[in-house]
Amino acid sequence: MRKFQNKFINREISWLEFNQRVLQEANDSSVPLIERIRFLGIFSNNLDEFYKVRYATVKRIAVSNDSGKKIYKDITAKKLLKEITRIAIELQEKSFKILDQIIKLLELEKIFFINEINLNKNKKKYITEFFNEKISPSLGIIVLNKSKKVPKFKDNLSFLLIKMKLENDAIQYAIIYIPKDLKRFVVLPSTDANRYVMMIDDIIRFHLNKIFKIFEPINIQANMIKISRDAELDFDDDISMSYLEQISQSVKERSSGVPVRVVYDSKIPLDTLSFLVAKMNIDSDTDSMIPGGKYHNRKDYMSFPSLNNHLLYKPIKPLEINGINLGESMFKKISQRDFLLHAPYHNFLYIINFLLEASIDPTVKSIYITIYRLSKLSKVASALINAAKNGKKVVVQIELQARFDESANIKYAKEMQSQGIKLMFGSPQLKVHGKICIIERKEEKVLKNYGFISTGNLNESTAKVYTDMTLFTSNSKILSEVKSVFNFFDANYKKYNFRNLIISPINTEIKLKKLINKEIKNAKLGKSSWIKIKINNITSRNMIKSLYNASRVGVKIQMIVRGVCCLIPEQLNMSENIEVISIVDKFLEHTRFIVFCNNDDNKVFISSADWMTRNLDNRVEVTCPIFDNRIKQEIIDVFDIYWKDNVKSRFVNHSKINKYKRNSKIKFRSQEEVYKYYSNIGSKIT
Repeated sequence: MRKFQNKFINREISWLEFNQRVLQEANDSSVPLIERIRFLGIFSNNLDEFYKVRYATVKRIAVSNDSGKKIYKDITAKKLLKEITRIAIELQEKSFKILDQIIKLLELEKIFFINEINLNKNKKKYITEFFNEKISPSLGIIVLNKSKKVPKFKDNLSFLLIKMKLENDAIQYAIIYIPKDLKRFVVLPSTDANRYVMMIDDIIRFHLNKIFKIFEPINIQANMIKISRDAELDFDDDISMSYLEQISQSVKERSSGVPVRVVYDSKIPLDTLSFLVAKMNIDSDTDSMIPGGKYHNRKDYMSFPSLNNHLLYKPIKPLEINGINLGESMFKKISQRDFLLHAPYHNFLYIINFLLEASIDPTVKSIYITIYRLSKLSKVASALINAAKNGKKVVVQIELQARFDESANIKYAKEMQSQGIKLMFGSPQLKVHGKICIIERKEEKVLKNYGFISTGNLNESTAKVYTDMTLFTSNSKILSEVKSVFNFFDANYKKYNFRNLIISPINTEIKLKKLINKEIKNAKLGKSSWIKIKINNITSRNMIKSLYNASRVGVKIQMIVRGVCCLIPEQLNMSENIEVISIVDKFLEHTRFIVFCNNDDNKVFISSADWMTRNLDNRVEVTCPIFDNRIKQEIIDVFDIYWKDNVKSRFVNHSKINKYKRNSKIKFRSQEEVYKYYSNIGSKIT
């Protein structure tokens, strides 16, 4: 039997390629200007998280005795760090050029960035008052000397490194922290048609002589520095601490983790930079030193002020689900058939209303629900607390290790616990990422179950910009197994038999491979065979190998992968039957669903799981079959709409990476077309 070689893309490099797609949106002249500047913020925020998580992981391997070649196959960890830094610098430089272009275009719209130099009398007066009232009370200032240790700068906190020249050529260094509790951009009052925006950094620069007047500096210079730190949580072995306490402690300690990246102003004097590097014990072999511009923490551009509506995407009006009015009883409707909510095209209020109705319905006895990320002011949490107050049994599995949302989840966990809600926690080894809910309702002396399975988080804020699907159902074949998932949380050492749901870490990889193998078998028999996959990331080599095997026997595979893709498509004798595209647009593509041809008897699934080792083996994930034929068709239609995209779709192919999928056909933008689909057809298909 002929042995074929399987090839893969490095995960970290693929992630950087994904962030390049985000940068493409910032560079796209068809995107409204303020949206473009916000995409720059998303790009920067993504890069921050990449360094705190992925780069930090590679660094831990690099500084260990292990070269990392077993893990990364064709490259050592140290070489990979250098390659990451090279690409990051390249992307960073490109982002600066894009920002300069956007600033020039904003000026044509009479929106001007001003700094500490180009201020008239009125503006000087305003920013002085603003500085005294808003900024000065929040400033953190540390004076440095050669013997004094540099304090541990908190993760992703920007600060100004101050160099003062004093009398007799003496040099004095200091640090000013940029306040995080203030908006980065200040819109100044205007007496004309122009709008003026100033950054807090420059307002501080304008007042440097006032801040350091005690030193009577002859010359003073301020350059921005940003430190990114390892975001891994370290757990205490103290058995006297509860799991909640351990997580809380770990989150506090994260901000002072090991540094992994230093971004500095490229115009900083060499002696000033050398002083900082020496003081912080930065290792140039493993710590990424990246020259930047005058301003860092550009993730703040995500919150750039709106200023002008025509420079923003026009908001869509969320639709009602065909067949359920928002004012109707959800239970009554769901008892008749299944319904699919596809946010943000459909109104997220359906989920809120479902929980609110359950919280006051006298026949509802219990609510079981998993929570991964909540919004800051969560109506979901409020509904659950209300249910507990009304005497319902409320059991919440809340994931305290939802990266970067731990603090918010801890706050809600404590609040819900105080209101009589029973909390269930995962373990350090097993995050709960599945999004499920089951409600027990007494109807004619019999308990009947209602619930939902979702691809997304129960977060009202992100539901406006993340695409996600939620299945509302009363189907006992699904919900009896959802109940078993909650039993699994309580006793994960027991053996559970899931016939319909696919559950990580129990059987996801096994079941998915079985479904792929069925397509392989059908292809060999000359039967109809294909697979359509929409996920966020695919890194599992086992799953990729299965898809390669399917491709080799002729199974046509279409994949929409938003982020990391370690699979290499369209390669002879390996993946010639696999096509991969990525869509980055107004909404963040977060839905995960799979369609198997199954000899024209389609099997359709929605899922919380990406095809990554962590999702298959180290998390609780739920993949749910769709039994309702109308919804099956709906999901297939939606996939086909995405696949036709020739505006925001890019090829994920090593030979033409991130090249737009263009053709001679009329422009077809999938997110706009999906909205039209639900407006005109939606669930009306029979």
